[in-house]
Amino acid sequence: MILPDNYRSCLDLLHTEIAIKLVKDTFERQLAKHLSLTRVSAPLMVYQDSGLNDNLNGYERPIDFDVPALSGRKLEIVHSLAKWKRMALKNYGIRRFKGIYTDMNAIRRDEELDNLHSIYVDQWDWEKVIEEEDRNIDFLEGTVDRIMKAIMDTEEVISANYPELDIIVKQPDVCYITSKELYEMYPNLSAKEREEKIVKDKKTVFIMQIGDKLPDGLPHAGRAPDYDDWQLNGDLLIWYDILEKPVELSSMGIRVDKNSLVSQLEKAGCTNRLNLPYHKALLNDELPLTMGGGIGQSRLCMLLLNKAHVGEVQASVWPDDMIKECHNKNIELL
Repeated sequence: MILPDNYRSCLDLLHTEIAIKLVKDTFERQLAKHLSLTRVSAPLMVYQDSGLNDNLNGYERPIDFDVPALSGRKLEIVHSLAKWKRMALKNYGIRRFKGIYTDMNAIRRDEELDNLHSIYVDQWDWEKVIEEEDRNIDFLEGTVDRIMKAIMDTEEVISANYPELDIIVKQPDVCYITSKELYEMYPNLSAKEREEKIVKDKKTVFIMQIGDKLPDGLPHAGRAPDYDDWQLNGDLLIWYDILEKPVELSSMGIRVDKNSLVSQLEKAGCTNRLNLPYHKALLNDELPLTMGGGIGQSRLCMLLLNKAHVGEVQASVWPDDMIKECHNKNIELL
């Protein structure tokens, strides 16, 4: 955990809560406008045997429970809605270049808690319909540029209402680089060290093609094999002066088609998932081609409101020693 020296929030608890509402209301309107999205309701849980839950890096354990009223069938609290959204697009009959977004709330009990990570995850999950000819890097980058425009529009509103806050987007123009290109630039550094190098230099970076193995035999970062196409995805990171480190605001990508689904499941040794309902529907061409991602609500609030800890903008649970350390450094957790 990072405890910045001489830290003091510009906003007290009450004004922080008011500002959080302004950030969230403003950004979701801007996101919907720039990406042509409609807000929909979303589940907190899905059936365990549906194949819809995001298994993240593969080791995180979802919270599961049985429901007597459902004949004891097991449910899981979602990790994200990466796959659920694709089925929702089909059910709503959404057409090309249109999409949906939702408030996603999740519990990730295996997170290591620090300034940026909480077991409570809140993000704007979004998804839109595309066609085969849109499955390319140019389309991906164009979408990232629109998301950055929504962030910049939101920061403009926040700055007008709270001029005492510092601007956090130092470079609105995104630097695009693949994970392999980044590896070749800094082959002797770890993935996180490579991220820190490039983001500290360029300020706003989208690292592409995450999930497949690099020349050292390791992926840049873990990515589930059955939603993003590993050749057409990426993470959006912004340099944050208060913590002096990069902050990932969004993970997103063009989703797998049936060919990349099979290929990636084979690489991951997870071909047994092809028997799950979601995966069968994709193989049978019953789902639209899509792209989508998640944008961290609390992380965006944290940055735009110049906070040092995500717990200053969300009500989660923290170890007692972390709460005490933060309090001693003027970091008041909600």
